[in-house]
Amino acid sequence: MTGVRIAGVGMTPFDSHPDRTGRELFGEASSEAIDDSSVTRDDIDAIFYGNFMGAFAEGQNHQGPLMADAAGLSVPATRFESACTSSGVAVREAVSKIRGGEADVLLVGGMERMTNMGTAGATKGLASAADDLYEVRSGVTFPGAYALMARAYFEEYGGTHEDLAHIAVKNHDNALVNDHAHLQQEITVEDALEAPEIASPFTLYDSCPISDGASALVLASPEYAAEHDLEASVAITGAGHGGDTMALHDRQSLSKTPATREAAEAAYDDADIEPSDVAIAEVHDCFTIAEVFALEALGLYSYGEAIGAARRGETRRDGELPVNLSGGLKAKGHPVGATGAAQVAAIATLLDGTHPRADAVSDDATVGVAHNAGGTVASATVHVLEVLE
Repeated sequence: MTGVRIAGVGMTPFDSHPDRTGRELFGEASSEAIDDSSVTRDDIDAIFYGNFMGAFAEGQNHQGPLMADAAGLSVPATRFESACTSSGVAVREAVSKIRGGEADVLLVGGMERMTNMGTAGATKGLASAADDLYEVRSGVTFPGAYALMARAYFEEYGGTHEDLAHIAVKNHDNALVNDHAHLQQEITVEDALEAPEIASPFTLYDSCPISDGASALVLASPEYAAEHDLEASVAITGAGHGGDTMALHDRQSLSKTPATREAAEAAYDDADIEPSDVAIAEVHDCFTIAEVFALEALGLYSYGEAIGAARRGETRRDGELPVNLSGGLKAKGHPVGATGAAQVAAIATLLDGTHPRADAVSDDATVGVAHNAGGTVASATVHVLEVLE
């Protein structure tokens, strides 16, 4: 096990930023991460950057060198595109690069700007993460696709929309003290159940918002961290990447997400841990049902058991396994390319005590998991973070 140290984190507020460009957003997040790390810019070897919709949102491809400019760096920069998993993949590749001895320090992160496209434009752009030939041209959007998956889950395992409403309430509650969260708004189960329907069984509060924002991490080899006496007690000790068929109709089941299971097993093996070692988790809850899929595929719950976890209080901040203490995508927001790195940043700061919800993390907690998914979980990354002295 080689623990790649998280030396610094940075993040813009996840919100609507109509007057800011993508380069401004990533420049802010990366500068914050570099300042937090105490690493000099001259020591950063490269940038690994996640973005999905730059061509749609800003007419901008070839974003790697553009974001290097925004970060004040003159280094090789690579853009990673894997839908909502874009910066999750960037983090995994950065971990591999450092472990392989090809770099000592990397700036890793992502950015998405979507609100300037309007709801229709953002919906169209997001839909390009689905199968165009068999899904998009038939009118399937992601609320509809996840609604189909939710209904399949209910049919196989049981559960109700009220179970999902408890997930929304939990994550909104977690976001109330997170100044980076898009929706700092308390809601009730009744609010969630009575909101306008978007795709049965979902109402408005089952879906994450369309958000703008950026996130960044400075990752360093353990040797560099020790040599430069960095304050970097949290490390990424396991990384995994999984995949599944793009189109839903090609899958054996709509109620399971094998890409997450594959990524989780690889990450747990890499870190030499078991699911029972995990104390906190940030999971990809673009829709409330997605939190259920993630918890089961991560092995934190048996199949069919996670649907009632929030209602029973188990995944609330005072429960046995706090989930999405940041507010999750549901309330923190989901600027697609920024989400994966933001989840890693959330776990890192929760474990080191600097996150506004760190008081919900038990004193003996040393292991957290960040789970990032793309599309209808056709791709997934899982990262294990641990406190190392």
